[in-house]
Amino acid sequence: MDAIVNFIQDTGFYRLAIGGEWRMLVMILISFVLLYLAIVKKFEPLLLVPIAFGMLVTNLPGAEMYHEILFAGGHVHWDLFGGAPVTEAFLTEMEAVGVAPGVLATVTAGSTITVGLLDVLYLGVKLGIYPCLIFMGVGAMTDFGPLIANPKSLLLGAAAQLGIFMTYVGCRVSGMFLENEAASIGIIGGADGPTAIFVTSRLAPHLLGPIAVAAYSYMALVPVIQPPIMKLLTTAEERKIVMRPLRQVSKTEKIIFPIMVTVFVALLVPSAAPLIACLMLGNLAKECGVVDRLNKTMQNELINIVTIFLGLSVGATATGITFLNPRTIMIMLMGVVAFGFGTAGGVVLAKIMNLFLKEKINPLIGSAGVSAVPMAARVSQMVGQKENPANFLLMHAMGPNVAGVIGSAIAAGVLMSLFG
Repeated sequence: MDAIVNFIQDTGFYRLAIGGEWRMLVMILISFVLLYLAIVKKFEPLLLVPIAFGMLVTNLPGAEMYHEILFAGGHVHWDLFGGAPVTEAFLTEMEAVGVAPGVLATVTAGSTITVGLLDVLYLGVKLGIYPCLIFMGVGAMTDFGPLIANPKSLLLGAAAQLGIFMTYVGCRVSGMFLENEAASIGIIGGADGPTAIFVTSRLAPHLLGPIAVAAYSYMALVPVIQPPIMKLLTTAEERKIVMRPLRQVSKTEKIIFPIMVTVFVALLVPSAAPLIACLMLGNLAKECGVVDRLNKTMQNELINIVTIFLGLSVGATATGITFLNPRTIMIMLMGVVAFGFGTAGGVVLAKIMNLFLKEKINPLIGSAGVSAVPMAARVSQMVGQKENPANFLLMHAMGPNVAGVIGSAIAAGVLMSLFG
């Protein structure tokens, strides 16, 4: 009889029934919403499905697949990974650095932790492995031709980084975040999940979970967030502007470009070198034509595997204890501000440029300056075709889009240099 009682008390159903798990229930419902958006509405399912599923399994009572205490205070506690017991001194230290009481309550002095699957996968996030590998795959799938053919795109990509710095200012003004924390939250405005993870793991590792979830969730919701802002800032006539086809870019230009960018950016902001180097290595493998096997691996197997691991581990950080608090809610709100200002910055600069250009730019391509590749470019195409079905903006929008990837990496390097 005792064995049966112990079994019942060990089930997640029992833990839900006795109460105290309302935060988990809220997060489970949120994961259902994200799964609905991914599967039914098809909002970037490659990102949202693993993130939402990771969020689901980490909040199932008793699953024990992810332990926040292993990463408490923003650092990996390797001794606990090795089976060392939790000490009273460790709990006191974590309380002193501001770790949530709910996280500390999950363990007691003298207890040991059985490492879960998602704990192991999350190490790739904490150690900065996944972001660089994702950038390598993105580089292998990206054509920098539109950017090379239209160098003005660099300005639009730079303008879209406005969201990063406006969000930083907003976070500092709120008084809720320190400089390094505000910089980490601001990088959400780059619409680049890997960059957000890379920066946060160095500047504010204790905020890595909420910032990563915010960055990837809003990246997936670009088709929802951007169109209203784009329409608000442009007239129907501006949205109908037809742009001439871009010039043909030579193979030599495409090979030289990633090498030059790597050297220039690494010398300008050495902190951004890992991201830029991986991005450009992937692109060089694509364009040089002599490493097809490596190129195909980067485009397919590598980035697919890393996306699965990254999505699951990022979703796993979305526990009720961590997320349902004022600071995390503020981070999510500032993420919307970041995306809004980033979108607006590119559109407004395109409108300003049109005051001086004989050959007008469709301002919609400015919104693609956020580095959600190729989602933001597709949104520019979609909004433009609604006004003029004969208008094809995709290739023009890819210029600012890939410029935004480079711009967000440079902005990340600047922030790490200033606050690292």
